[in-house]
Amino acid sequence: MDKFLNLTIEKQNSIIDAALKAFGKNGYKKTSASDIAAAAGISKAMIFHYFGTKKALYLYLINLSGSLIMKEIDDKFDYGVTDFFERIKISSSIKIAVLKQHPPMMSFLTGVYFEEDEEVKGDIKKIIVGSEGFKNKIIKEDIDYSKFKEDVDIKLLVKMIYWLADGYAKQFSEQGEIDYESLYNEFSDCLNLLKNNLYKEKYK
Repeated sequence: MDKFLNLTIEKQNSIIDAALKAFGKNGYKKTSASDIAAAAGISKAMIFHYFGTKKALYLYLINLSGSLIMKEIDDKFDYGVTDFFERIKISSSIKIAVLKQHPPMMSFLTGVYFEEDEEVKGDIKKIIVGSEGFKNKIIKEDIDYSKFKEDVDIKLLVKMIYWLADGYAKQFSEQGEIDYESLYNEFSDCLNLLKNNLYKEKYK
């Protein structure tokens, strides 16, 4: 990795975006080092020179994507906001700003979520479990749950929102060029619908 990190930022981003795009389009198994090299404008040998293996590159991209998003959210998130749905909107808006900087990242992360290849499946699960603490900080800590109706199952609601976000990500990533504004607006409309049905009348 040191050899890769010694490249200029521009060159690093070129290789990163090429790899994100290739994996996002074809999945882990069907993506070859040759595909990535061709898209990045370098030789196949250089991919192995920088990363060692295709798997190492794939896992690097997962960790890099997660780190970029979590750092940006941690830096810009307003933890003074205690409304459950507003917190999700804020974190989603920040996440989309990061995705705009690396357009292929959304398709890649969506593919990672649904990846079933045994060579990387276990590693993906470990990374996802490792990020749970950060997610919980956003949607569970210091939330004003008194706004919810008494019979609302918060755990089920959180699952529903994850499913909703995953579904939207998959739908938009399959469309090729992503309209992030529409993605955010539709997702926000869904959150408002949930809020209007699950909050007590005075908090809607």
